[in-house]
Amino acid sequence: MTRVHDMGGRFGDGPVIPEPQGIPSLNDDWQARALAITLAAGSLGQWNIDMSRHARECLSPRDYARFSYFEKWIAALADLLVQTGVLTLEDLRDATDRDHPLADRKLTRDRVAAVLAKGGPADRPCDIAPRFQVGQAVRALRPAANRLVPGGHTRLPDYAAGACGHIHRLHGAHVLPDSNAHQLGEAPEPLYAVRFAADQLWVAPEHPGDEVILDLWQSYLVPL
Repeated sequence: MTRVHDMGGRFGDGPVIPEPQGIPSLNDDWQARALAITLAAGSLGQWNIDMSRHARECLSPRDYARFSYFEKWIAALADLLVQTGVLTLEDLRDATDRDHPLADRKLTRDRVAAVLAKGGPADRPCDIAPRFQVGQAVRALRPAANRLVPGGHTRLPDYAAGACGHIHRLHGAHVLPDSNAHQLGEAPEPLYAVRFAADQLWVAPEHPGDEVILDLWQSYLVPL
């Protein structure tokens, strides 16, 4: 999360209006189609979820600010299709049906329920031993940046960079987005739920006694 995409704690963007179940309502037919096309294209196996998140972050700041939720999805999908060689710009401009080498991987209607039920688990076996224990004090790295690819994808939000918290839970080992988003391998490592006091994250928290729990990878943290 970088630049305009890392919006947590930023002033001037207006109130946060939660959506039911964390995803915008499919009020228009095109939104349902955008969701379906994105899921179907992902089933081709040419990219992973971290690559798709990074593609949305790579939209120009102007487009990111003005696009709606599913407009971001479709714009990023178009970029991914071209970047991975699935389609060309000419293909996107021309809607003519034609044979495609990946046609046998298409997501058919009878497979949709099973694919969605399976999901995309990111837990993996890992040789890296957990460095931290439950209750241990830690600090999130500053700046919140990808240490493998300059300007690359990371799941450490900027508002937590440099903040001090405590290990709340060990989730086991999970795919490291900073590596996976750039096709450098899954590089699994321990993932923790880290508890931060509100006054560690916000200059003037409305409720100072509140806590925020973030899932952070081991390489994002240092001991205190």
